Amino acid sequence: MTSRQHSREVKLLLHTIILVLDMLVALGLIATVLLQSGRSAGMSGAIAGGAEAIFGKKKGLDEFLNKVSAVLAGLFLLLTLLLSVI
Repeated sequence: MTSRQHSREVKLLLHTIILVLDMLVALGLIATVLLQSGRSAGMSGAIAGGAEAIFGKKKGLDEFLNKVSAVLAGLFLLLTLLLSVI
């Protein structure tokens, strides 16, 4: 095996690993965004606002999901840029 072939195999392996990580981060980002409570607006907001007044808001969870989604978005950006370079 020549060094050129070895270099291609390493590059392909690195590309595959980064691609898999990018897909996992994308799925995690989608999940965290979907788990966040939406911004109340319109008639549905009036209904949801009433429910929040009765049952209380999950403020701690929303703040945590905001931070997690920001970190995942940064990772997604970084991994996608790495994929374009490799």
